[in-house]
Amino acid sequence: MTKDIYLEHGKKVAISCFSAFLCALSMNLFLIPAQVYASGINGAAQLAADLIYSGLHFRVSISLLILLLNLPIAFLGWYKVGKTFTFYSFVTVILTSLFLGVIPVSELSNDLLLNAIFGGIISAVGVGVALKFGISTGGLDIIAIYLTRKWRKSSTGRYFMTLNGIIILIAGFVYQWQYALYTLISRYVNSYVVDNIHTKYQKLTIIAVTEYADTMVDAIQTRFDRGATVTPSYGGYSKKKLFSIMIVVSHYELYEMEKLIKHIDPQAFINILETTKIVGVFHSEEEQRAVQAMKERKIQEKKKLPLSDQEYEKFKSLIDNHNYQIGYGPGYGHYSFSNEIKD
Repeated sequence: MTKDIYLEHGKKVAISCFSAFLCALSMNLFLIPAQVYASGINGAAQLAADLIYSGLHFRVSISLLILLLNLPIAFLGWYKVGKTFTFYSFVTVILTSLFLGVIPVSELSNDLLLNAIFGGIISAVGVGVALKFGISTGGLDIIAIYLTRKWRKSSTGRYFMTLNGIIILIAGFVYQWQYALYTLISRYVNSYVVDNIHTKYQKLTIIAVTEYADTMVDAIQTRFDRGATVTPSYGGYSKKKLFSIMIVVSHYELYEMEKLIKHIDPQAFINILETTKIVGVFHSEEEQRAVQAMKERKIQEKKKLPLSDQEYEKFKSLIDNHNYQIGYGPGYGHYSFSNEIKD
């Protein structure tokens, strides 16, 4: 592995640590003392601990429950979502559990509204920064992505809302409804802050203006298997002949796509647009891996690939007539994806 790859690993681990610390801080100083529930698996673990204590008068560690609840999810993610994505998600989960055990539970304020708001804001900063660097905080992210792939007409956001809604309803039925309502306020604040740090859209359109269209498109197709539309353009300031490349990506791919574009052309101009709807072919990560396996000649049998007959024949024809190996870029050195952080 090159020095850059080690630095990238180190940066992502540092971001995971920062995100986990903020999530644990928000729970132990604001949410847990006020009995306001966090989002996702953290909130489910918090609710489970309260239910066990109410029924059996036995206090179970929330950090231990978070770890246990995430184990089967990590297994699902490793085989069905993506190894890299799941790895960093589970690193964040382990660190969150560790910080929850280290940071003492302490009530800074007895005002439920303040606890709900500040708990939501602090955890949102951790989650938003993690997403901005292509890292998940685990649990619910993996479940939502898996379900979205299984039933493609549904959105990831809908599953987030449904699973968080179950937590809120149970909290309302079992305990006082005020706690459920304050949890709802905390979730709203959390979502708002995350959206401002990262993006509320599941799909994004990237327009990159560069001199090196062919090299960049080859790199994108090799690393992500995303289609691209290339339009000749002209630099109004530089007076150079350029190319505008349009690519649609999922919000989980945004960080890696930006990094790739800047690696190929450090001078590239990048415009990121929020995409509310797309009509046409947009491959899931699972389908991308299938096409990558075809490119690398690992799998050639249609029955082993999650592609329609039409897509299989189209990509087989393209692969048979195209060389996907990336050579030397225009003055920026060789770029090989064999050692990249990829599944």
